[in-house]
Amino acid sequence: MAGIKALISLSFGGAVGLMFLMLGCALPIYNQYWPLFVLFFYVLSPIPYCIARRLVDDTDSMSNACKELAIFLTTGIVVSAFGLPVVFARAHLIEWGACALVLTGNTVIFATILGFFLVFGSNDDFSWQQW
Repeated sequence: MAGIKALISLSFGGAVGLMFLMLGCALPIYNQYWPLFVLFFYVLSPIPYCIARRLVDDTDSMSNACKELAIFLTTGIVVSAFGLPVVFARAHLIEWGACALVLTGNTVIFATILGFFLVFGSNDDFSWQQW
């Protein structure tokens, strides 16, 4: 039952984050859809860590270079997702209010992705790898 509650709360977090992103694009005072390019970063951010988890043996207590590289690449993707709306706002492609809404959406979405890996990342009875 705890898995269902976690899944529902994570889906709610994702919906709230996408709502902020859409508000930053579709409100009549902003009406620019450039911030939707951050959707690519949402898709790309978990990929390096997922690949590293498949390649790395978790029983090793020492640090692993593959896992650290995956975390580094994921960090670069997340920082790029936060930087893109700021660059768009500085270039006057979007308004600063839209930038703030997109940055709020980024925070919620990436917190949801992190929560997904924290809740479903362990290899127990209730793992995302079973899906």
